[in-house]
Amino acid sequence: MIKKTWEALTRRCQTCSRVTLILGVGLGAVLVAGALMAGGAAGLAWTNTESFCISCHEMRDNVYAEYKDTVHSKNRTGVRAICSDCHVPREPGPMLLRKMRATLELYGHFVGTIDTKEKFEAHRAELAKRVWTRMKQTDSLECRNCHHEDAWSAELQSEKSKNRHGKGRADGKTCIDCHYGIAHKEPEGPGPQELNISKN
Repeated sequence: MIKKTWEALTRRCQTCSRVTLILGVGLGAVLVAGALMAGGAAGLAWTNTESFCISCHEMRDNVYAEYKDTVHSKNRTGVRAICSDCHVPREPGPMLLRKMRATLELYGHFVGTIDTKEKFEAHRAELAKRVWTRMKQTDSLECRNCHHEDAWSAELQSEKSKNRHGKGRADGKTCIDCHYGIAHKEPEGPGPQELNISKN
């Protein structure tokens, strides 16, 4: 097919030099690749919006409904963390990997794995464990997108918080080991601190 296309181009451009033809084809390929990349970037940005995340009722009626009354949604400063802030890494490589994994999760949507409140509750612990596992493996990377340890003000933390953060660092814990169930209802059973998973 490429050979036939090339022959057709050379017939149409009898007066063009070979260099001009190669440059023209190269420029066309760059324009097509640029358009595809721009479309892909726009698609990735769109899938990181809150409106996209809650476009299916499974998310809107369950975890989003819980999130709306938490400190990540409503607080004294008005700073909000939306779904993608906590569930999608910002770095390009990890973000693309997370998006690829998320496309596999669409299977559950289409077969109705969690399409009712009862089904969602039956799978809540399993779903939470997946998120906790990923966050433990990445040292709570998504938390650190907003919460920068080097910018913490020790003076503004209570003595209890300072002590716990120090002990957590010393014990090799990550954010999700202690800070879970703050945006979504905590599932029954063991929490992330009981998961024996090492950081990457």
